[in-house]
Amino acid sequence: MTTAPKLLTADDLLAIPDDGKRYELVRGELIEMPPSGFAHGIVVDNIGWLIGTFIRQNSLPFVSTSGTGIYVEQNPDTVRTADYAIIARQRIAEPLPERGYVAGLVPDLVVEVISPGYGEAEAEARALMWLEAGVRLALTAYIATQEIVVYSDDGSIQRFGVNDTLTCEPVLPGFACPVSDIFAY
Repeated sequence: MTTAPKLLTADDLLAIPDDGKRYELVRGELIEMPPSGFAHGIVVDNIGWLIGTFIRQNSLPFVSTSGTGIYVEQNPDTVRTADYAIIARQRIAEPLPERGYVAGLVPDLVVEVISPGYGEAEAEARALMWLEAGVRLALTAYIATQEIVVYSDDGSIQRFGVNDTLTCEPVLPGFACPVSDIFAY
């Protein structure tokens, strides 16, 4: 007789000793995440700098984060990590826990940088998972093709190529940047 593996919780994930590896929890199953490549890191940094600068220059009420565990589903638990995310300040309850995840606190916008070799179907499934969790915009930035696909909570999908200007309506009204700036390295 085979027994089903024990499903982990968000608390179990948090209790894993730091072994230098990155993990996500997907419906109770522990997933080891490989380290990101150099180009991946540059693209995440570029996006964070461009969006973060826009938020600060316009005094917008958002908090930005990168590499943070986001508790998107309970029973079984799912804790995923976005490459970059912004969350409206008014949705953040004070005080935040010093350690741990906040169930139900999902970003307004997430960015996933897709390294070569990662399938488009996998990337789309991840974007749709974010939308199902309550994210308003999910951006996937493809390093290999220098393209950004924007999935919106209204069901629309937009594609921006390297010669286009990325917008993030309605989450960041007025934000616009050349896609080429995101992939500049």
